[in-house]
Amino acid sequence: MTDQTSAGGRRVAAQTGIFRRKPIEDDGSESGLERSIGLWQLTAIGLGAIIGAGIFALAGPVAKVDAGPAVSVSFIIAGIASACAALSYAEFGGLIPRAGSAYTYGYAVLGESVGWFIGWDLLLEYTAIVAVVAIGVSQYITFLLDAFGLDLPAWMLGAPGTGDGHFVDLFAVLLCLGVAWLLNRGIKTSAKVETWLVFVKIAIVLAVIVVGAFYVKSDNLTPYFPYGLSGAATGAATVFFAVFGYDAMSTAAEESKDAERNLPKAIVLSLAIAMVLYLLAATVLTGMQNYTDLADAAAFGVAFESVGLSSFAKVVAFGAIIGIFTVLFSFTLGASRVWYAIARDGLLPSWFAKTNEHHSPSRPVWIVGIVSAGIAGFTPIVDAAELTNIGILLAFIVVSVAVIVLRYRSPDLPRTFRAPLMPFTPLLGIAFSVWLITQLQPATWIRFAVWFVIGVVIYASYGYRHSLLGRGRVVQTKDT
Repeated sequence: MTDQTSAGGRRVAAQTGIFRRKPIEDDGSESGLERSIGLWQLTAIGLGAIIGAGIFALAGPVAKVDAGPAVSVSFIIAGIASACAALSYAEFGGLIPRAGSAYTYGYAVLGESVGWFIGWDLLLEYTAIVAVVAIGVSQYITFLLDAFGLDLPAWMLGAPGTGDGHFVDLFAVLLCLGVAWLLNRGIKTSAKVETWLVFVKIAIVLAVIVVGAFYVKSDNLTPYFPYGLSGAATGAATVFFAVFGYDAMSTAAEESKDAERNLPKAIVLSLAIAMVLYLLAATVLTGMQNYTDLADAAAFGVAFESVGLSSFAKVVAFGAIIGIFTVLFSFTLGASRVWYAIARDGLLPSWFAKTNEHHSPSRPVWIVGIVSAGIAGFTPIVDAAELTNIGILLAFIVVSVAVIVLRYRSPDLPRTFRAPLMPFTPLLGIAFSVWLITQLQPATWIRFAVWFVIGVVIYASYGYRHSLLGRGRVVQTKDT
């Protein structure tokens, strides 16, 4: 390593090799982002990401095809795996309160190449999640409009192959672009909107649970494991994408007040609240209607119609639209902040790391919005959902490994939160993640492999040579 002086007069070490590590002490104080959101807004972003498509869009199809009434077990399995990783994220959130989430943690502990590939992976995964969620919202918009007797043309109601005459899911496209516009108004404004929408969403989910409980029939819950335990496991691999939204929230670390303390609290709070609501809602859904009769789209709305509550079904559809919209916000936020962090470190062009007058990295936000709109408009929901899971599971493995490595490498670092039962908890998270990866379809692996190869080419041809750390430069970003 050689010492060099940056333009700002600070001397840093130029590191060589693909495993060079970013200093943990860099607190992001020179970021172009604005620290303006507190604990409850952070928690709302986490809940906004976690609660939504998992209940309203995926619970029905997974119960029907994979797990039956044991879809609740699928959520439990996914939730345990997610909780183990969440505790590792919480420790890093307090220790390294910077934008980028798993990318930043991997870069600081395991080296630049590991950080790059996880960051590159998350760009695809988060963008695909936005697309999946937009499709879920679109399904409920269509259901709600049908309930009011509005007959829309078939060409705009779904991706090719999802129904007769379907050409594009127009609502999904418009939702992706609309969220990008909102985020570019700045984190302070958009987080306030998100907090209010999350409050409405949780109120409606609670109403669904309470009202639906009166229509649960024990016969609908038998047999509980119609596809066996393996079916519940397969279902867990699919619904897993619905229980990890806290990692998207952790990408907003540099926009959080007192992030060292608030971020760990928000991660634990958001996952705990979400899991309770997931289990209750999934049990109510499969108890109200036999799993074989569940609708592929807007399952909760159809279930309430089946028991004669058509008016309440409209309320549910409205709540689903609000609820899933908040997920769009959280993951568009996550994808754009990871992109911003990678570009700020020099691994992608600095053009992407410029912020606008609202302190938003507008270029990554719009790119994520446009790409997710393309996926949502022309891809069936199940194909898009499976694409999201493999990358997030790999990110969980990296974060879990990193928290173990750093605990033993630097045990005296000032941690505001410590993952309990070290190293058992992160090792369990690793084991669950590896197991869930094996449940995914071969096509998912092929798509991921193609994206990985593209990442190798970009890092080798651009990222490695332009890395600010490798060139001994301090990371600085100014508003444009």
